[in-house]
Amino acid sequence: MPEPGRTPRPIPTEQLHLAMPPTFDSPAEERQHRKERLAVALRILGHLGYEEGVAGHVTVRDPEFADHFWVNPFGMSFDHVTVGDLVLADEDGQVVEGHHHVNQAAFAIHSSVHRARPDVVAVAHAHSTYGRAQAALGELLEPITQDVCAFYEDHALFDEYTGVIVDAGEARRIAAALGPHKAVILRNHGLLTVGDSVDAAAWWFITMERSCQVQLTAKAAGTPVLIDHHNALQTREQLGNDLVAWINYQVLWQRITHGVADPLP
Repeated sequence: MPEPGRTPRPIPTEQLHLAMPPTFDSPAEERQHRKERLAVALRILGHLGYEEGVAGHVTVRDPEFADHFWVNPFGMSFDHVTVGDLVLADEDGQVVEGHHHVNQAAFAIHSSVHRARPDVVAVAHAHSTYGRAQAALGELLEPITQDVCAFYEDHALFDEYTGVIVDAGEARRIAAALGPHKAVILRNHGLLTVGDSVDAAAWWFITMERSCQVQLTAKAAGTPVLIDHHNALQTREQLGNDLVAWINYQVLWQRITHGVADPLP
């Protein structure tokens, strides 16, 4: 509080706190950080109800061995995953560290995406309800809200379904459909998002799922009004980068790590 009689003055911005992605002194330190973020991301997705049996994975690239990826163990609830439960697998899905199997069908897609996109640190995929409903329509998201503009001309549609993905060639085609974008809708399947951190990939998945819910709800009620191309593109430039995703995600990180059972209101 300012002293009585004194006019309040702005605090210099450099004295204000703003959370930013951390830096690391060693691969070991960064590895531990990525594993911690992965375990919490899985718990958040679990709390949000995105788990469907053994379906769904989040992977993060190892900071030292770029062709190896940390992933949740097969058959374990997202809600229960700890750092010690995580599995390290090579790009062929062979476990090199850990005590659990890996879902080979899901890992085939993740591995292909990581291989095709060296810039991608994390990949998120789960069988969420509204994502599956949107995927069943085989339609892209439209610019009908500010939030969904993050995906404007930056997501793709894999417009076919050939069953559970176990073939490496099919997985490569999904990676090709994703291209340089942050997300892809897998027709009759669900959503897949990527990011330069676990936080970003998880945030894109969560906000994409909610965008699917909004679009489905709006279209059920009437005809949504589209945001024009210029403003949709400008909004994407403001909201659609991985740093913004990381910053947004910190709210969820704080809620789940501070002991709140539900990471969203």
